[in-house]
Amino acid sequence: MSTTRPSPAGDVGPEPESAAGPHLASAGQVRELRQVRRLRLLGVSGAVQRARDFCREALHDWEWLPATGQDDQAAAEDVLLVVSELVTNACLHAGGPQEVRITRGQKSVRLEVLDGGDGQPAPRTPHRAGRPGGHGMFIVQRLCADWGVAHAPDGIGKTVWAELAQP
Repeated sequence: MSTTRPSPAGDVGPEPESAAGPHLASAGQVRELRQVRRLRLLGVSGAVQRARDFCREALHDWEWLPATGQDDQAAAEDVLLVVSELVTNACLHAGGPQEVRITRGQKSVRLEVLDGGDGQPAPRTPHRAGRPGGHGMFIVQRLCADWGVAHAPDGIGKTVWAELAQP
């Protein structure tokens, strides 16, 4: 189950081990290579569908799709659902998303949605399954290994990030 914690201004949660490329971890060891893709969404229409299509393309390139089994298919669908929820949240509560980032690690995928809002997303409590709306962050919490919010150092905007395990 995920944990939610506000991060200090400028912190974007647990640091991807190497967003820019391989680095020496210690004598003779090389950290994993991470692949990062970015999609600018500032002022575009259809942001949710664009973000899903963008992430679907990345999953194809990274050979998560087409899935070879039910668990792999479920993991890929979880990534697409989480990005949909994060972008929808930015549209509804933060003036729209500015950028989506997807990062592939050796054992996980990280999603980040940047927006200009200053709010603190959180699952609605108590969660009431039969009540319309308000399920987005509950879904993110249930599907992700971890997630959080990092406010920009200048106080304008934030990054909502989520990490999902690779099948």
